[in-house]
Amino acid sequence: MEHEHVRDVDPAVADALEGEVDRQRETLQMIASENHVSQAVIDAQGSALTNKYAEGYPGSRYYGGCEYADEVEQLAIDRATELFGAEHVNVQPHSGTQANQAVYFAMLEPGDKILSLDLNHGGHLSHGHPANFVGQLYEVEQYEVDAETGYLDYEGLAEHAEEFEPDIIVSGYSAYPREIEWERIQEAADSVGALHLADIAHITGLVAAGVHPSPVGTADFVTGSTHKTIRSGRGGIVMCDEEYADDIDAAVFPGGQGGPLMHNIAGKAVGFKEALEPEFEDYAEQTVANAKALGERLAENGFSLVSEGTDNHLVLVDLRESHPDTSGGDAEEALEEAGIVLNGNTVPGETRSPFDPSGIRAGTPALTTRGFDEEDCRKVGDLITRVVDAPEDEAVLEEVREEVATLCDANPLYE
Repeated sequence: MEHEHVRDVDPAVADALEGEVDRQRETLQMIASENHVSQAVIDAQGSALTNKYAEGYPGSRYYGGCEYADEVEQLAIDRATELFGAEHVNVQPHSGTQANQAVYFAMLEPGDKILSLDLNHGGHLSHGHPANFVGQLYEVEQYEVDAETGYLDYEGLAEHAEEFEPDIIVSGYSAYPREIEWERIQEAADSVGALHLADIAHITGLVAAGVHPSPVGTADFVTGSTHKTIRSGRGGIVMCDEEYADDIDAAVFPGGQGGPLMHNIAGKAVGFKEALEPEFEDYAEQTVANAKALGERLAENGFSLVSEGTDNHLVLVDLRESHPDTSGGDAEEALEEAGIVLNGNTVPGETRSPFDPSGIRAGTPALTTRGFDEEDCRKVGDLITRVVDAPEDEAVLEEVREEVATLCDANPLYE
């Protein structure tokens, strides 16, 4: 991947860009929220649309010269509508967090109540953590997964809702490895007159491909990221029934942000077109199959998996029983040194700091994009095991680095 024009102007940035491409080529990207987009998406995001202000929506802008911006945004909307079957789609949010923000701002007043999953149990900052604006503007209580099984406690959620009487219940998670029963959460919301926001940021591509049940048509609002499992331009998306369309659009613009990032929306449009191709379903199915193979191998090697497995693109490993002297942070650092990039992660019943937690989270979306299959992911499981078993053994780290290089060479990226 060349950066000649950048190098002519700014060699330091060009060096960093080329270094990042090499890093991605030469290491295994296993952070569950990351992926490798196509060259077509990269080209769209680096297009001249970055020059264009287009405040407003297609056909109703506050600036002239928006005919091509309108065309691109409408393509993104139409393709997302086809992918997800939603009545109304807004593709302008700059991130999944801003997509969630739009729903809160449209539907809630400061001090209203939100019921969401605890961060240590797989929730997300934008669902109500006190460090986030959500926790600062709204009254938030949080439900949990079952500490024994690692599965969502739907009955406990419903009971909590009866006691708390929230205005909105948030579902969809950043570190939950199991299929989500959207209808059960909707029933809990209906029983107390609450709205239901389903955040599918991690599983957007799996839902689009039909390999995970969709909350569209069940939840009142569905938000997501567009750059994770769906491999489109970086940003967010909001979907809702037509009755909420005007309020959501106003909460995105002008409520929460100004001009849309039209170059990112172009990347979304291209990525959504790719997701409409038959090959994308194969990709999504392989992503899940790879995560299952990875989890099974880690379990065979003595690791404890939260919920004892996975139904989606990630596995969550609890190190407390198998490696009590190794934190998630220790494991993350050693694995990165060996060429495997994932993240330390909190686990249900967390006893350590979230900055140095008790678990690790590993995802397969980016590996699958590179062409990895189940056998490759079982090999990766063995490599992870060798590093976590001996995180300070330089000989082991060097051996694993060499095997990572072999896997990367066999599955090249951005040739």
